[in-house]
Amino acid sequence: MPDYQIAPSILSADFARLGEEVDNVLAAGADIVHFDVMDNHYVPNLTIGPLVCEALRKHGVEAPIDVHLMVKPVDRIIPDFASAGASYITFHPEASEHIDRSLSLIRDSGCRSGLVFNPATPLSYLEHVLDKVDMVLLMSVNPGFGGQSFIPATLDKLRAARRIIDESGFDIRLEIDGGVKVDNIAEIAAAGADTFVSGSGIFGCAGDDDPHRYDSILRQMRVELERAASI
Repeated sequence: MPDYQIAPSILSADFARLGEEVDNVLAAGADIVHFDVMDNHYVPNLTIGPLVCEALRKHGVEAPIDVHLMVKPVDRIIPDFASAGASYITFHPEASEHIDRSLSLIRDSGCRSGLVFNPATPLSYLEHVLDKVDMVLLMSVNPGFGGQSFIPATLDKLRAARRIIDESGFDIRLEIDGGVKVDNIAEIAAAGADTFVSGSGIFGCAGDDDPHRYDSILRQMRVELERAASI
């Protein structure tokens, strides 16, 4: 079975008790904590910064933290998130003046690096930097807000990205973000994704205070991923 990893996006969590929320979703079987960092400039929303990442590390979170930068420019904030405990740092090629330099800065800061592609951003940006990329993240919604519906055309783009990665020979994860839920995660996996960001699809599906409330939704996602692997 492929090394599928589920990455709940804390953008949809209850920020009044964020540490507890992250603890519970990891205990339920999630693999990665996903950060959506927005600056009200590159995207029309304002969310969280490095202090939240640092706070979760101090809280005791040991799982990988996947920081998706929706900010412009990106280079200034990269070392701050690296120091705060990020594991992956990904950014949009449109937000960097020098993509190669930004990717190198992430790795030099001790993190794994990645590029993020909006629905209309071509994969051609990968052509000369695959050796510096640890993760490719495809947006299946337009970035800026949680709770949007999956854009079906992303499936063809996923297949194209999977071919590029497989032919490169590099160890690169292929992540999807936007509208990922139980009812479509198998189809997304079959198209080539191996890392699945889900915000409202996880946090929005449990409304009580039971610490085990995320068990069912994560279990259903795993069942669907096993089904995709058997196709």
